[in-house]
Amino acid sequence: MWEGLVLHVILVCVGVALCSHSPSLQDHAHRRRLSLHRHRERGKEGQVLHRSKRGWVWNQFFVIEEYTGPDPVLVGRLHSDVDSGNGNIKYILSGEGAGTIFVIDDKTGNIHATKTLDREEQAQYTLTAQAVARDTNKPLEPPSEFIVKVQDINDNPPEFLHGPYYARVPERSSVGTSVIQVTATDADDPTYGNSARLVYSILQGQPYFSVEPQTGIIRTALPNMDREARQEYNVVIQAKDMGGHMGGLSGTTEVKITLTDVNDNPPKFPQSTYTMSVSEDKVVGEEVGRLKARDPDLGENGLVTYRLLEGDGLGVFEINTDSHTREGVIKLKKTVDFETKRAYTLKVEAANMHVDPRFISWGPYKDTAAVKIAVEDADEPPAFTVSGYNFEVEENAPDGTVVGLVHAKDTDVANSAIRYMIPRYTDVEQFFSIGPEDGVIRTTRPLDRETQAWHNISVSATEISGHHQDAKVRVNIKVKDVNDNAPEFATQNEILVCENVAHNKLIETVSAVDKDEMAHRQHFRFSLAPEVANNHNFSLKDNRDSTAGIYVTRKGFSRMTQDIYLLPIEINDSGSPPMSSTNTLTIRVCSCDSKDTILSCNVEPYVLPAGLSTGALIAILACIIILLAIVVLFVALRRQKKEPLIVAGGEEDTEAFDIATLQNPDGANGFLPRKDIKPELQYAHPPGMRPVANSVDVDDFIKTRVVDADNDATAPPYDSIQIYGYEGRGSIAGSLSSLETVTTDSDLDYDFLQSWGPRFKKLADLYGTKDSADDNS
Repeated sequence: MWEGLVLHVILVCVGVALCSHSPSLQDHAHRRRLSLHRHRERGKEGQVLHRSKRGWVWNQFFVIEEYTGPDPVLVGRLHSDVDSGNGNIKYILSGEGAGTIFVIDDKTGNIHATKTLDREEQAQYTLTAQAVARDTNKPLEPPSEFIVKVQDINDNPPEFLHGPYYARVPERSSVGTSVIQVTATDADDPTYGNSARLVYSILQGQPYFSVEPQTGIIRTALPNMDREARQEYNVVIQAKDMGGHMGGLSGTTEVKITLTDVNDNPPKFPQSTYTMSVSEDKVVGEEVGRLKARDPDLGENGLVTYRLLEGDGLGVFEINTDSHTREGVIKLKKTVDFETKRAYTLKVEAANMHVDPRFISWGPYKDTAAVKIAVEDADEPPAFTVSGYNFEVEENAPDGTVVGLVHAKDTDVANSAIRYMIPRYTDVEQFFSIGPEDGVIRTTRPLDRETQAWHNISVSATEISGHHQDAKVRVNIKVKDVNDNAPEFATQNEILVCENVAHNKLIETVSAVDKDEMAHRQHFRFSLAPEVANNHNFSLKDNRDSTAGIYVTRKGFSRMTQDIYLLPIEINDSGSPPMSSTNTLTIRVCSCDSKDTILSCNVEPYVLPAGLSTGALIAILACIIILLAIVVLFVALRRQKKEPLIVAGGEEDTEAFDIATLQNPDGANGFLPRKDIKPELQYAHPPGMRPVANSVDVDDFIKTRVVDADNDATAPPYDSIQIYGYEGRGSIAGSLSSLETVTTDSDLDYDFLQSWGPRFKKLADLYGTKDSADDNS
């Protein structure tokens, strides 16, 4: 057993400077003597057990990091009190780094570090030491665990892991405004000395910014920093360990600080007066000029709006803001005239749209400028003295009659002479002409109001010199009426009068029309023509309201004597000059009943004239046409009935004979009418004709029908022979010839014909004989 284990810790001093700030290793290494105490403990069977008890604790070993000497560093020594120095004891080391980093001299117990250690990689190592007998390797003492700590030295500078930094702060910020906080880290041991105690300082960026030494917060150091003067600042911050003392390590980072904009600048016009010009031929809405107030602020802080404050052009011009260029655009609000006013003056104001209340005292945030606008003369077209002309001229006036005068003048300073003309498209028929120099409009022919009452033309005025600009004006010419048309009946209808008309009866009220205009209180006057003024049949009464009544002056008329009377009436329009005309009124005599209802007004001549009248000729011609139509219709019907006989016979012929009769010979005993005609009379059997017996065959039946047809009084007056060689179109049946049937090889059995009775005996003989012969053979 070990009497004790003495640990001698030998510290190697690297240098005086290092020892001056590091605790002495001798202070941490103490020799401990292992005291063993025996305790008697009674077991279960009364046996007394002895165990060793260690009454000491291993202290930690220390080794300085980053040692670069030529020899291994002595970490410490293990020594046992039982070690007499004869080499019988062997020291063993195990644990982290044993054999690679840490080695032990098994004879002396000296522990050395063979490699340079870095605390930032591993701060401590746990090892186990034990003393054993060299010859038997039996433990002389239980293993003991101890720790080797790597003692830190200041070998890591501070680092800014998140640099470089970018920060923004509003311009005009007050002193001490926080901008950003920077942070550095140091890999050295913060619990040992001042290796990791950092202090911040500013190397670049003064006097604009400062940094708090302990926190790294950067703050503004100058008031009223102006973005428009300088927008960006590059600040360099240093972090130094060892509390900032000499010999400490340091690291730096760059901070880029940008001043953001605030509205601290009012808009400003570059000049106090602007000069512009506008031509008098410009239209409303056209641009006159632009001006711009400068504002160095950004975004909405630099938005400027414009308005007109005063000036003699307030009602003539307007100003708008161009949203893209932020310019004030002056436009025409009303047209200008060089001859009326040649210059205008305006006062324009530019103001910020958004004002920051923090800087309101720095105002005003607006500026003004004067704008002088000169009106330029333009070659304008002539101008008529009025916008339109209305003239009147009498109809039928001779050519060359003056209609009116138009006048235009040159509004320019040159006051050029004017030439007039009438565009032909406004006066296609050239009713008018105009003097090219004096503008006098004249007629070229007499005008008729009843043909065209208004003439709407245009007159063009053109400058003789200059750019030949022209202007047009509308001229409306009214043709004044002259009484040059005679009145006439309003209607030309015949008057119908009954033969038994009463004496002095009003049979018609006539009125008149006149193509001329009727003057106020002007009316028509009616009278009978002089040649019938004394007739004894009719009279006329003027109603003095432009109408007249026609009266019968005799009692009754006779159509047989005279059916039409012509009554000439003279109509006067009372115009200036007066115009009159004679119009003939036709009166027809009609046949009426007792209630004066007209029955007929047709002509019934009582004397046959030598020649034929027009009505008679028309009637005769109509009769001839009707007769011709009847003849043509009759011929067409006959042709239609003959057509079936041309291609008669076969399966499709159903007109010549009644097929039902062929299917039922019993019907031959009675009368069967033909289908191709509709007889009006029934005929009886001619004498001597006998009825056909039931046993008649088809041949006898056909002969009998032929005889009947020949003696039929109702049949058409023609005979025909029915030819059955044509089967008809589209027939799928074979030939009906019995000759061909006999020679045809067929598998059909015709024995059933024997049971059909006497009517089919012939067919049974024709078709059954061959079968019977075949059977016999």
